[in-house]
Amino acid sequence: MAKIESAFFDIGTLDALAYRSNAVNRLDPRAKLIVTLCFIVTLVSFDRYQISALLPFAIFPLVLIVSADLPPGYLLQKLLLAAPFAICVGIFNPLLDRAVLVQLGPLGISGGWISYASILLRFTLTVTAALVLIATTGFTGVCLALEKLGAPRPFVLQLLFLHRYLFVLVDEVFRLTRARALRSFDRRGHGMKIFGHLVGQLLLRTLARAQRIHLAMLCRGFDGEIRMTRSLKIGRREVVFVGGWCATFLLLRLVHLPRLIGGLLTELTR
Repeated sequence: MAKIESAFFDIGTLDALAYRSNAVNRLDPRAKLIVTLCFIVTLVSFDRYQISALLPFAIFPLVLIVSADLPPGYLLQKLLLAAPFAICVGIFNPLLDRAVLVQLGPLGISGGWISYASILLRFTLTVTAALVLIATTGFTGVCLALEKLGAPRPFVLQLLFLHRYLFVLVDEVFRLTRARALRSFDRRGHGMKIFGHLVGQLLLRTLARAQRIHLAMLCRGFDGEIRMTRSLKIGRREVVFVGGWCATFLLLRLVHLPRLIGGLLTELTR
């Protein structure tokens, strides 16, 4: 049980990384959010059979990981946790799209396999960029940036509360399961009937905790506005950050860099 709890609460490490002092973390959250959204939109705009054209975009998350001194192993673990969703999304592509698009000697690669590889590559790049955004900004900073950029306040508050009190809800789950484990022997008390009782108890505890949290927030003067300890300011660094990365994304979108480099190398080797 302790291993399960430590594995879950380890997701708070992303927010802890955002409190470190470095050039990337000190940037305005709005600038990082805009660049990340532009990065994701640019990746999605490519044709489903594109693979090589997506590879140069890996420079964005890699540069931020190095600049912010983020732990690559930790980010890889979180990426692998979400990988089954991407694997399931395109798992039937090779069966539905069997037209051969690439011929490597006797081996023919169908469009389904190419589109499947493209899905996995896009997933890797976009999820890594999102993890880097949270690790350098914090989830509260991302929500504040969304609100400042015009997102509806109720939607932003729901995201913020979902993230913040998810830990509280899971803590209640662990307390219930720990109590059941201490009171059951030889796997007694593991049936569906007991599980139904646990779900009911969790619902009642959740409602009671929500009421106490709501009253506590009102007593502390919460008015629905997200506040941070530091003020937000768009300065020269933010303008250079947004302009430089967006120009890079546009260039990589218009110019097929791997094909261009391959053509130049072919000309030089003749």
